[in-house]
Amino acid sequence: MSVDSETGELPALRLKRGEDRRLRAGHLWVFSNEVDTDATPLSALPVGAMVRVLSDREQFLGYAYVNPHALICARILSRSAEQPPDRSWLLHRLALALALRERLYAQPYYRWVFGESDGLPGLVLDRYDDIIVGQIATAGMESLRAQIEAAVATVLAPRSLVWKNDGGARELEQLPRQVLTAIGGAPEELRVIEAGLTFTVPFAAAQKTGWFYDQRTNREQWRTLLPRGAKVLDVCSYAGAWAIAALSHGAASALCIDASEAALSVAMRNAAANGVNLVVRRGDAFEVLDELVSAGERFDAIVLDPPAFIKRKKDMPRGQAAYRKLNQIAMRLLERDSLLVSCSCSYHLAPDQLVGLIQSAARHTGRFVQILHSGGQAPDHPIHPAIPETRYLKAFFCRATHE
Repeated sequence: MSVDSETGELPALRLKRGEDRRLRAGHLWVFSNEVDTDATPLSALPVGAMVRVLSDREQFLGYAYVNPHALICARILSRSAEQPPDRSWLLHRLALALALRERLYAQPYYRWVFGESDGLPGLVLDRYDDIIVGQIATAGMESLRAQIEAAVATVLAPRSLVWKNDGGARELEQLPRQVLTAIGGAPEELRVIEAGLTFTVPFAAAQKTGWFYDQRTNREQWRTLLPRGAKVLDVCSYAGAWAIAALSHGAASALCIDASEAALSVAMRNAAANGVNLVVRRGDAFEVLDELVSAGERFDAIVLDPPAFIKRKKDMPRGQAAYRKLNQIAMRLLERDSLLVSCSCSYHLAPDQLVGLIQSAARHTGRFVQILHSGGQAPDHPIHPAIPETRYLKAFFCRATHE
């Protein structure tokens, strides 16, 4: 941390009048237009520098790291004036996050750190037993990478820590996309145990940090509501988790659709490893679903788990149209009394908006829909009550019948 040679303090980031309200309510982000650039020139601060965030009345609001080139120009790490972000602070945050996950899960497979919700904005750590896969999304957290690696080694001593920093968010912070091995060697594959099932994903072909732990509780609910002997369709299936969960719980058959040949190959291997059989079909989800409609196919249960169609606010009209179309085609493939699980990981799409799109799809296909359960992200992805951005996953479990 760079401190002032005369005062011994970190440089100050002063806010405009009234711009401290959201931070006082608990949010961690400072936007560039909230900074009093006359009092503290934002452009003079180095990328990743640690600062003291002050109100227009010189009241201390927290320690934060900065990126003068980003819209979110600062993210608060600590609100205690007596506890600057140092080694002991980082060890405490990691240990506190670990304690929650160890209380939640009997086996070491979970999201260990979920960014802002664990007081570590810009950092994600996923645990696969003694392998940790991490992602750093911000320049400020990137500047702390060496300290994070040392702290992870102290708290958990994993066999391997790999940074899979290949997400698009890094470009917003002017960071390169890269995959780095910090501890041990890069794993050939990642192994997950979920609800008694074992899954493996080749690390090189893994999406995001390898596994979608956020859907764990929704897959548990899926098994509960699934009709016995169901014919299942898993759309945007990735490694086959939804389909295999269904087959292991009495489904008669399952078809996985994904655009990635590598993902479908992984799904097939995972099915075999768990003693079940599934069918796969590669292609664009919309095109394959249309083909299934034309072929007269019908299913007792369909799960729609697409990638985010709405990554930015300006994507909203096109994204809403995509969600509506996907649900509408799926409705045409459902049997007379069936189960539809419709998911969205787009933060900008509110739950009520997704419900509206599901209902619109139902009206256009002559279906009557009842929502049986509303799901969200698993508890290893906790929601920060002051940061709505941390609540992103929606999953509606719908019974669909004919009018």
